[in-house]
Amino acid sequence: MDKGGEVFRALADPTRRALLDSLFSRDGQTLHELCERFPEMTRFGVMKHLSVLAEANLVVTARQGRTKRHYLNPVPIEQVANRWISKYAARFTSALVALDEQGVADQETETSRKAEPA
Repeated sequence: MDKGGEVFRALADPTRRALLDSLFSRDGQTLHELCERFPEMTRFGVMKHLSVLAEANLVVTARQGRTKRHYLNPVPIEQVANRWISKYAARFTSALVALDEQGVADQETETSRKAEPA
């Protein structure tokens, strides 16, 4: 699977998005701290979700002595946004700008017609 596919797959799950939100709020949490934020899940369940996020490079882990801390890596999300979202949004926003410009031009034409003597 390509990197973009891994990122989309990782982001498709609401629990994984919630884990990323948790790390965004407070980066560098331990597994224990993340498990406390998701009491409805088992420790193994949280670990599986973290593993999928790590495969997509959305979470990186660093050891500090005996403790492993998990950190958000926003770069893959930015890469997906640049590759996919921006590309499609640009066409849409260009169309909206053109529509707005046409509306302004039509309004100016209407105003100048009203100003001409009958």
